[in-house]
Amino acid sequence: MPDRNQAALDFLLTRRSRPAKTLTGPAPDRAALEPILTAAARSPDHGKLEPWRFIVLERGALDRLADLVDVRGADLGEAPEQVAKMRSAFADSPLAVVVVSAPVDSPKVPQVEQLYSAGAVCLALLNAALASGWGANWLTGWATYDRDFLRDGLGLADHETVAGIIHIGTETSAPPERPRPDLAALTTWMDT
Repeated sequence: MPDRNQAALDFLLTRRSRPAKTLTGPAPDRAALEPILTAAARSPDHGKLEPWRFIVLERGALDRLADLVDVRGADLGEAPEQVAKMRSAFADSPLAVVVVSAPVDSPKVPQVEQLYSAGAVCLALLNAALASGWGANWLTGWATYDRDFLRDGLGLADHETVAGIIHIGTETSAPPERPRPDLAALTTWMDT
């Protein structure tokens, strides 16, 4: 049995995402981001397929994607307030990491397990950023489901999707605690 890591357990029991709108610069530079990405890449991956990849969005890319949100929002007939909210997610972010779900053909590992692995990478990336002292939040939104936005903005292939976008920066205020799930209502114990 591995040694107990109380500090890690305490972190997980108290972790809290930081609202993206409260994040500002500075953001981690490449040297600071590398161990965060390394930690995320250690996520469960049945079959060692690596059915995901990262796209790091720095300032120029974030601004370009914010502009593309305006174009795609108009083309799709999105409500102006939804376009503004999505635009703000890119325009106001100090740095973002897109976790791309990139399933591979495998006779042993179903695509759904590969998708779950990409989701695990998102959570590991979020937690690694928080554990490193950064503010971080996992977001998606209507643009992340638009094939034209994914192709033209992020260069995704037809079989790829966005599992999540992790926004990372310096938090300007700590969020208040929020209600947590009722564990007793969500847990069934079986002994036979």
